[in-house]
Amino acid sequence: MAFWSRKKSSESRSYEVVQSAPDFAALLGLQSNISASGVAVTVNSALGVPAVFTAVNFISGTLAGLPLHIYRKTKTGRERVSSPMARLLHDSPNPEMSSFDWRKYGFDQTLTGGRQFSYIERSNRGQVVAIWPLDPGKVTVSLDGYKKSYRYGTTKYAASEILDIPFMLRSDMVGHFGPLSTCKDAIGQAISATKYGAKAFQSGGIPPTVLQGPFVTGAAAQRASEDVQRTMQRLSDEGKNVLAMPDGHRMERMGFSPEEMQLIELQRFCVEEIARIYSLPPVFLQDLTHGTFSNTEQQDLHFVKHTVKRWVEQFEQELNLKLFPRGSNQYVEFSVDGLLRGDIKTRMEAHSVAIQNGIYTPAHAAERENAPYHPEADQVFIQGGTMPVGEVQKVAENDS
Repeated sequence: MAFWSRKKSSESRSYEVVQSAPDFAALLGLQSNISASGVAVTVNSALGVPAVFTAVNFISGTLAGLPLHIYRKTKTGRERVSSPMARLLHDSPNPEMSSFDWRKYGFDQTLTGGRQFSYIERSNRGQVVAIWPLDPGKVTVSLDGYKKSYRYGTTKYAASEILDIPFMLRSDMVGHFGPLSTCKDAIGQAISATKYGAKAFQSGGIPPTVLQGPFVTGAAAQRASEDVQRTMQRLSDEGKNVLAMPDGHRMERMGFSPEEMQLIELQRFCVEEIARIYSLPPVFLQDLTHGTFSNTEQQDLHFVKHTVKRWVEQFEQELNLKLFPRGSNQYVEFSVDGLLRGDIKTRMEAHSVAIQNGIYTPAHAAERENAPYHPEADQVFIQGGTMPVGEVQKVAENDS
């Protein structure tokens, strides 16, 4: 959520975008957080929907758990770099938190409010010594001419000092779209369905009713209504479902029952809508309605190729842009192979194929599995039955 103010300047245009809580922006009348269902959609209320809570935690936790390394380009390929910055990104970006916690917090903010910020602390010699996450609600983004600057409290930072990962930028390249505020109607529908289901069970599954009878005064009608309400609550607590009514009185249902409203179908549809917002296959939100043995595996591939890849590349390029000078032969890269950490059979099959085709040595495979190093295995092997097509005739002639 953000609001804009324009500063008058004869030399350059200047905009400010204040990253603020959705409620504060709504109070100013700039953008209402009230959905079409009448529910106020904030980060806290949206996270009360299980599908939203699961989607945010699943994606941010997956990205936070991927190995993050620094590599150096060489004439023969690349090699992993072991340096203070590499340990900072892989282990601990600052003395108070792990790399997992830093990335998890950052992507939690991006996937809810729509943006994350981190301050890059450098020494007097320009070396990166720490990375500190910032509260997005306290960051002000300004555009002076064509250059961005960030203000956190009373301190102003240049763009090179801030890691900025938005969910989606606005046309001015300063403001952003948050998934919860932008899709508030779909989220509000899910919140309403969750609340309605909870209230239905709170009343014992009995929909709102109208009590009709020969009431003399309004006070008598009120007392009768309260008596019936207490009786219905007592019957619900005792597990009974029979209510005796005095002669001349009857109760008629008002509204629809959960079955008539297709509450289960509505909640399932809300899960699919939330999955669309985050480009997440519904199977990862524990919705196996349309899941089979075969298509569930394909959804797993979809998650890596179309969901994880998008965030991995955005995060990598922001780190490479802000942490290294232009033209540097070093770069940051996630290891998506970390997603296979729990599937030992698939990992071992991949290692076997790579070794048999001379892609890497057995020692390298052991290193990737944190197994002991064996010097005699540090050489390239290849299957002996494979040869160039042109050599087949020569071998045949020699054998004859």
